[in-house]
Amino acid sequence: MLTYDIIIIGTGGGGGTLAWALKDSGARVLLIERGDFLPQEPQNWDEDAVIRQRRYQADETWYDAETGKGFRPGIYYFVGGCTKMYGAAFPRFRREDFMAMEHEEGLSPAWPISYDDLEPYYAQAERLYLVHGQGGEDPTEPPRSSPYPFSALPHEPYMADLAQRLRGQGFHPFSLPIGVDLREGGRCIRCFTCDGFPCKLLAKGDADACCVRPALESPNVELMTRTLARRLLTDPSGKRVTGVEVERDGERFTLHAGTFVVSCGATNSAALLLRSANDAHPNGLANSSGQVGRNYMAHINSTLIAIDPQRENADMFHKTLSVNDFYLPNAQSPYPMGNLQIMGKIQAGGYIAAHRPHLTLGEQKSIRRHSTDWWIMSEDLPDSENRVTLGSDGSIRVRRKFVNEAAHHQLARAAEDMLRAVGYSEFIYQFMPIETNSHQCGTIRFGDDPATSALDPCCKAWDVDNLYVVDASFFPSSAAMNPCLTIAAQAMRVAKHLAQN
Repeated sequence: MLTYDIIIIGTGGGGGTLAWALKDSGARVLLIERGDFLPQEPQNWDEDAVIRQRRYQADETWYDAETGKGFRPGIYYFVGGCTKMYGAAFPRFRREDFMAMEHEEGLSPAWPISYDDLEPYYAQAERLYLVHGQGGEDPTEPPRSSPYPFSALPHEPYMADLAQRLRGQGFHPFSLPIGVDLREGGRCIRCFTCDGFPCKLLAKGDADACCVRPALESPNVELMTRTLARRLLTDPSGKRVTGVEVERDGERFTLHAGTFVVSCGATNSAALLLRSANDAHPNGLANSSGQVGRNYMAHINSTLIAIDPQRENADMFHKTLSVNDFYLPNAQSPYPMGNLQIMGKIQAGGYIAAHRPHLTLGEQKSIRRHSTDWWIMSEDLPDSENRVTLGSDGSIRVRRKFVNEAAHHQLARAAEDMLRAVGYSEFIYQFMPIETNSHQCGTIRFGDDPATSALDPCCKAWDVDNLYVVDASFFPSSAAMNPCLTIAAQAMRVAKHLAQN
């Protein structure tokens, strides 16, 4: 059967969640995924295979539009998309993230919906993705209509002691909301290979395990893997998509549906719409506003390895702590700086070797035993010239100039000062370049005005009656928190809209 009610292109946090939310709607739903199921194999937990050999990373080249230099992006094409490799952190955006806010280098624009519009869907998404957390610890936390579905992951001894030391210095460390199957009888064993590794036990709260596989239990949901969406086809008026031209195992054919949802990730979704240009849409599908591909954001990220030679860190599941004392304007800065959160425990033969190859293995192991490892994340402000375009050969080109970098470096200094105050004396700092496109967003923004946005507040294209985009492409701003829960919450909101209509 090649005709469906709804075709969803992409199975990550947007498309996978949407399929799950529609499984009981009665609609015939087809999921299209360009990759396959990620194999459960020993290499899932092999740091050399995952980090140095980049076994699961897409083997493709994108280009820096400024320099013309090619780079291998941090993209993963599997059922579940990039959620197969993420750290499963599920914070909600703060209430202020939905409002216009001044930053040192510009304005973070308001969203067409408020936190209150999304709050009930946040709660649903937390239940779906098995999120463990604890309310009331973080002063920036927005109000909740219900508690977390699962209690926070307990800190292991080193991290519990660090949290206590930070509180003693007047900071407000909180339990980072994490999606893992640590329920009674659950599959999670709290190993060190959660952040940045695929889970061999399917115990991580990813879109594959939590959404796609349960959705496929419905007779109304189908999945077509190894299927690349080449372009969307429209009727002569350009007002309706009539089909998607796909390629599978070397064969090209067209699939038809009443409604089409693009959920390929911010770069690939924009590329798909640009590739779908036709006489009615000469600048790309749904692009009368000129916004498709523009305002590319991906957070401004860096890592900070903090070393205390006097304390040995034997924790296994490291990623349970976060700090938002610098997230909103405060005494140290009249502007927001961003979020600090613990990474999964670095390994001597993997991360440290990749970033400090001149060190001996013994030195790398010593750093690993005495460090705590932080991900520093600041809001990347939208800039219409930061954009995704296509080369004459169809290649993806990304123009990205970091906007808000000064605040990020200020946050890194504040993080180092905070950690010095609790005993750390040595630091390894690494700023993340264009290749690190974690949390990419913003390329097909939603809004209230068709002249300045490509999508309406329910993520429907203004220009096309039956086309939706449900991934982080719709973000008008990036905030400075992990985006997956917000993507999933909006997918549930869109699912309700589709079911009603």
